[in-house]
Amino acid sequence: MRVLGIETSCDETGIAIYDDKLGILAHQLYSQVKLHADYGGVVPELASRDHIRKTIPLIEAALAQAGCTREDIDGVAYTAGPGLMGALLVGATIGRSLAFAWNKPAVAVHHMEGHLLAPMLEERVPAFPFVALLVSGGHTLLVRVGGIGRYEILGESIDDAAGEAFDKTAKLMGLEYPGGPRLARLAEQGVPGRFHFPRPMTDRPGLDFSFSGLKTFAANTIAAQGNDDQTRADIAHAFQQAVVDTLAIKCKRALQQTGLNRLVVAGGVSANLSLRSQLAALMAGLKGEVFYPRNEYCTDNGAMIAFAGLQRLRAGEFEPLSVKARPRWPLDELAPVE
Repeated sequence: MRVLGIETSCDETGIAIYDDKLGILAHQLYSQVKLHADYGGVVPELASRDHIRKTIPLIEAALAQAGCTREDIDGVAYTAGPGLMGALLVGATIGRSLAFAWNKPAVAVHHMEGHLLAPMLEERVPAFPFVALLVSGGHTLLVRVGGIGRYEILGESIDDAAGEAFDKTAKLMGLEYPGGPRLARLAEQGVPGRFHFPRPMTDRPGLDFSFSGLKTFAANTIAAQGNDDQTRADIAHAFQQAVVDTLAIKCKRALQQTGLNRLVVAGGVSANLSLRSQLAALMAGLKGEVFYPRNEYCTDNGAMIAFAGLQRLRAGEFEPLSVKARPRWPLDELAPVE
């Protein structure tokens, strides 16, 4: 089976073609970073309009890259949520319309299921069951994964997601958008131990997260200590270490609670080198394994949507002749794939 995947949930237009025997045949990605940089964050209306301009040309480029025609495509998968409503509607409308015109089945894919399954695109694939840490600009979730569609939410952020906290703190430091990766690079120049940030919600039972207070702590620290280059680097280091420690502590709890020793980490923040180093040490101590997608599949992309869509199309799922978009869509509402 060969599936066209369309991802337009936020500020990246991702198109891919995945074949269940040959793997990824084409991967096209357009980032809107420059478009939103002047505003310091994503402007939903601009994001939607840019998806309209870019989606069809990227689909054509993906077909050419794969050496395919529409006759070679067996199904179309598109991100239906969660995400920005306008952006989702672009991909969903184009995906469903193409499927109708090509007389192919279409399936609506959950964005976070795409991230969760992204490590399956690698040669080294985790076996079920496992614990997944989904950590991005919009979401921070710990999930027990018993199989595709068999998801139990163990914990989630009650306010800012980890990636959102990175971006907001970077903005406080005057770093350009997108600030999260820039803050991580700045943290490499920081002096460990000069500042100590709290590890929120680690002093109580449970697996939920809260990162909003770290942003406030950073703002107060900047106001009290100044904002020279070295101070910013030291604050960035302390902030990043607090986030990484918090994520690692909660991952360890989740693994102990479930009795599992396999951890999957996906989403944009999963590319953070400090997080990867700490989780590698954690899993070595637990005699377990940790799995990631390669960096290009950590952020939003069409390959993960094509792969997730293929699993559901192969199980007989398809959408009626309507457009489905859900800006809010709990992961544990998904049906298991038999």
